[in-house]
Amino acid sequence: MALKALITGFTGQVGSQMADFLLANTDYEIIALMRWQESMDNIYHLTDRINKKDRLQIFYADLNDYSSLQKLFETHMPDFIFHLAAQSFPKTSFDIPIETLQTNIIGTANILENIRALKQSKNYDPIVHVCSSSEVYGRAKADIKLDENTPFHGASPYSISKIGTDYLGRFYGEAYGIKTFVTRMGTHSGPRRSDVFFESTVAKQIALIEAGYQEPIIKIGNLESIRTFQDCRDAIRAYYLLALESKKGNIPCGEAFNIAGEEAFKLPEVIDILLSFSTRKDISVQTDKERLRPIDADYQMFDNTKIKSFINWKPEIPAKQMFKDLLDHWRNEIKKGRLPLNR
Repeated sequence: MALKALITGFTGQVGSQMADFLLANTDYEIIALMRWQESMDNIYHLTDRINKKDRLQIFYADLNDYSSLQKLFETHMPDFIFHLAAQSFPKTSFDIPIETLQTNIIGTANILENIRALKQSKNYDPIVHVCSSSEVYGRAKADIKLDENTPFHGASPYSISKIGTDYLGRFYGEAYGIKTFVTRMGTHSGPRRSDVFFESTVAKQIALIEAGYQEPIIKIGNLESIRTFQDCRDAIRAYYLLALESKKGNIPCGEAFNIAGEEAFKLPEVIDILLSFSTRKDISVQTDKERLRPIDADYQMFDNTKIKSFINWKPEIPAKQMFKDLLDHWRNEIKKGRLPLNR
């Protein structure tokens, strides 16, 4: 019988690409968690498989509804859980801090509590990937590479919620022997990246300008940040390899890993790279105060030493290719008539 993998956050960039990866590289049956009203934009290419239940089926549930998760776990008891769902927009978290904390912390606790209950009653023993974030490090000191022992410093309600998520992953591993591992992924991008994130909104605006839907001005927020970038598809490969090592018993319960790109850019450099792919040479840049956060994680450089000691992994997709793929994604969306919001 094929193993089962649960993906929470299926309709997001990471969740949908996780499904693509597992369908292409394993024989797992995939249970995809989503809320009934979520956007289908990232998963339209999978609807035929979903309709036929060809190794992929949707389960409608909500992280904040314990009973729906209880039904999910009792019905399927997946062998692997890739918990990727979250309120994941740092800037938005300033506007909806309570929802962010509720979804990310309590929602994660709801998943882990269901697993703990089934572990006690039915000896259920899955591999559980808890997706934290590099944002847990917050406002790091310049010229310091962040490793897994760097102290946390919340710089937004989102980062504080991920600190809680991170601690929950470790606690349930250490206290109850659940085979959890925690990942703190640095800035990741590529196709399907939400337009609320910096490099994606820049790419989206360039595509809108090229198509004649926006005047040739890119509106941006803070440009002071320096950070590494990696392709989401590289990070997903790391998630999968860590899950395999966890299944072999090679990862202690609750262990945490940084996963980050190894190419760093100042944000103005990212704009220049994206503009270099455009045929329009008249595009200017303008600061929009509405896009600024009250506090920002301005410097994020990471040490990947630990993860490389556990799995044979390194980023393979060059950042420039990732940025081009992102711009092409928005060009294709606009050609389909899917005009994005101005945000």
